[in-house]
Amino acid sequence: MSKTVTLAHGAGGKQTSELIHEVFESHFKNPLFTADDAAILEIEPGKLAMSTDGFIVSPYEFPGGNVGKLSICGTVNDLSCMGAEPLYLTCAFVIEEGFPMDKLEEIAAAMEKTAAEAGVRIVAGDTKVAGKGQVDGVFITTTGIGRIRDGVRTGGALAKPGDAVIVTGDVGRHGCTILLARNEYGIEADVDSDCAPLWGTVSSVLDASDDIHVIRDATRGGVGTVLYEIAEQSNVGVRIEAEAVPVDDAVKGVCGMLGLEPLYLACEGRLVIIAPREEADGIVEVLRKGKYSGNAAIIGEITEDMPGKVVMTTEIGAETLLPQPGGELLPRIC
Repeated sequence: MSKTVTLAHGAGGKQTSELIHEVFESHFKNPLFTADDAAILEIEPGKLAMSTDGFIVSPYEFPGGNVGKLSICGTVNDLSCMGAEPLYLTCAFVIEEGFPMDKLEEIAAAMEKTAAEAGVRIVAGDTKVAGKGQVDGVFITTTGIGRIRDGVRTGGALAKPGDAVIVTGDVGRHGCTILLARNEYGIEADVDSDCAPLWGTVSSVLDASDDIHVIRDATRGGVGTVLYEIAEQSNVGVRIEAEAVPVDDAVKGVCGMLGLEPLYLACEGRLVIIAPREEADGIVEVLRKGKYSGNAAIIGEITEDMPGKVVMTTEIGAETLLPQPGGELLPRIC
């Protein structure tokens, strides 16, 4: 097989078959992986969750991951936020002509490893090759199906006054990592993406409490945007304590130099959880024992006043309205 992806690899002939068998099937093969037009799946009775997401991150590889790992984590985490155990994924590739074959192999290997950790099977896919300059490297779209755990109901409209606001770890690392990886500011800092599959994290929380109101994946727009979305959906106010928000020292330093707010930088391995205050301490205790949630923290509460707004108490005790998100802070972080 050639060292780069050619237009012939997307034409449906011999080269396409070689690409599928030698790169994708070698990493994704399982009893349900199919060469037919659609996978045949076994689904237990109950409610299902389904989600699809496209990934066009630039650069396509970064400290802590690449677009392949990200494509698995993103869809797995979206399902997990609905209380659904991820079961099956499909993936569609759009690859730029001339893309290095060894890099495609690395992306597929990252997908294999991450899917295995998440306990999800890749069962079908599609491959297209675009002409030089029509695509920037490789774009991946994944669609996932998961089974919702019995009795679980979560959603952005279910937050209630008196609930606690929990984050499962330090915020803003993925957005900061991508910003530094572009090398546009000449800043060097030891920051890796938090990109991670989070069904294990969610499962442990659901084991700890049967009264979780909201679970959200703080990706584009970060925690700040998620809090505004919840405030609007539930018609409540949100009050957070700046000192309680965990931020990695390196991320804090980069944000200080560039005038950025870490709450608005993307995460790819962090959740916002809303639950009754009496449940919150136990949830955080469980989270801090987890692989990806060791510095989980309660950062605030849901209030009746100022519905639709997020208020932050600063380090000096003053209260300020967290600016409502707008514009595009960091394009193509996922």
